Amino acid sequence: MTAPHTIAVLGLGRMGAAIATRLADHHGKVVGWTRSGRTASAVETTGDPNDAVAKADTVLLALFDGPACQQVVDHVRDSLRTDTIVLNISTIAPAEAATLARQLGRSYIHAPLLGSVPAAAAGTLQILAAADQDALDRARPVLETLGTVRRIGDAATAAALKLIANNSLTGAVLALRDSLRQADALGLPRGQVLDVLELGQLGGLVARKRTFLDDEPTAVTAEFTIGALAKDMALLAAASNTPLRSAAGLADTPSVPEADIAVAATVPSVADAVLEPLRAYIRGHATGDASHFRDAFLPTAHIEGIRDGAFVSWCLDEYCALFHGRPAPDEPTRSRSIDAMDVHGTVATATMTLRHGADTFTDVFLLVHDDGRWRIANKAYHRHT
Repeated sequence: MTAPHTIAVLGLGRMGAAIATRLADHHGKVVGWTRSGRTASAVETTGDPNDAVAKADTVLLALFDGPACQQVVDHVRDSLRTDTIVLNISTIAPAEAATLARQLGRSYIHAPLLGSVPAAAAGTLQILAAADQDALDRARPVLETLGTVRRIGDAATAAALKLIANNSLTGAVLALRDSLRQADALGLPRGQVLDVLELGQLGGLVARKRTFLDDEPTAVTAEFTIGALAKDMALLAAASNTPLRSAAGLADTPSVPEADIAVAATVPSVADAVLEPLRAYIRGHATGDASHFRDAFLPTAHIEGIRDGAFVSWCLDEYCALFHGRPAPDEPTRSRSIDAMDVHGTVATATMTLRHGADTFTDVFLLVHDDGRWRIANKAYHRHT
């Protein structure tokens, strides 16, 4: 089979422009359109997507999200020829992909991509293609110009698998963030740390994103933005109806959404001011001095959990009465560590592990920023014996 005579690329963002350029180099006539008015110098563009679609054997959607895909499809549907293949590479929710597949029928191919702009330019993308066999055969020359095709059973599954793949990328970015924060806390030189990380499991990510990670990052164009990846993680959390820590981790990145995802790995650790009430709480346990607890907690705080098989809810005074101003006899063998901290504006949550002799406690804290400082509003705990 020969390649389609004309390909319409609807969406000329970073990926869309790279794909349109590669297709123009290998398949001749490509007509592009974008909602933003952005143009790709390598391809002919039009101000009306209907003009591009009316001439096209293949229409490729490279749009930001599901609503954009639905809006554009609704706009151009009357201009689609009956034999036109609609190839959607956009990252959208599984339900959105299934809806488009129902609307467009056997001519629709849902084909999300694994890889970013450099892979698109080189034709080394991994493509998760869900389609009728005939439609897939007709679109194969276009798809194989972009990368390697893996056939998936249905559009919703292809969309879900793309979100899962991006979740693993998010995990790698946040793992890199943790490593850089710990290295900063130890005073290690950033360049030396990156050299060593390139040798390990995060090596591929570090090597690809080195220009964004150095002490003085190079001003280069983002390949995959924080905003786009955060959108994908929100879609995954909504589709699975399961808590997703990576979604919150990206959403709280204090950076412009158009920054490359690597910038999320360079965000400094939380400020000492947020940690100070937790450190005061640790000092209270270490010394037995209840004044440290009064400094750490709000006066209205409650400490709650299961004690001797029954639920207890102590006010701060009742909790402080448990301490007598001296360390526990086995204090030298005890340890406490802050395991996690998540800050959301004026509220934060934290988890701590306390190893006290034969007992280990997991403490979960809710903190608030009030009157210029952070305090613990409430604590719940679980005792492991």
